Amino acid sequence: MSEHSERVSDVVIATVEVAADTATAGSFTPEVARALTAVVGKVAERVIGDAELSGFVAGWQEAVATLDDDASADAQVYQVPAWDVRGPVGRNGPRPRVR
Repeated sequence: MSEHSERVSDVVIATVEVAADTATAGSFTPEVARALTAVVGKVAERVIGDAELSGFVAGWQEAVATLDDDASADAQVYQVPAWDVRGPVGRNGPRPRVR
């Protein structure tokens, strides 16, 4: 289980425990349910954001490491002409005829 999954699991477990305690005490209300649901939602949002950032950083580091390993791999830029329904457009393409 990943660090991010463990964080969400811990919060869900704690939330269920609080819900059970309030139900046992007879004070479980719709407001308590909404508050506990909001807590889980907020933590899940943060965990997802952290996981996405972590994944991006790991991917970026992998890409940089790949370039460092193969210094001869220069970037190549290809210019693709723009097209519309009449064919190529842009500076070098034929101009559409206006009637």
